[in-house]
Amino acid sequence: QVQLVESGGGLVQAGDSMTLSCTVSGRSASTLIMAWFRQTPGNEREFVAAIWGGGNTDYAGSVKGRFTISRNIAKSTLATLYLQMNSLTTDDTAVYSCVADPINHFREARYYYWGQGTQVTVSS
Repeated sequence: QVQLVESGGGLVQAGDSMTLSCTVSGRSASTLIMAWFRQTPGNEREFVAAIWGGGNTDYAGSVKGRFTISRNIAKSTLATLYLQMNSLTTDDTAVYSCVADPINHFREARYYYWGQGTQVTVSS
């Protein structure tokens, strides 16, 4: 069983930066594919970024070059997943969720484990 607890989020202005964190416990992060998804009202969840157990990463085209996914493994079953977001725009406003262990393709919003979600609002 994997537990995901997010922190961060809030209100920022366009052009600002923000970092989201997600504490991952219960399984070694080096064995997990972890990712961030985001969702706005009335829309489906959108893939943002993913990181593999070996450290490889992948990004949605809309955030590539602005967002960075990373993780810090504190011990065997405890880690923190980060999403560093730079040059934020109003289009980045959404509820962001950290996820782990994809059921199928990592870009599909079907994962076994989900965080509770955190609101990011970017004002113009």
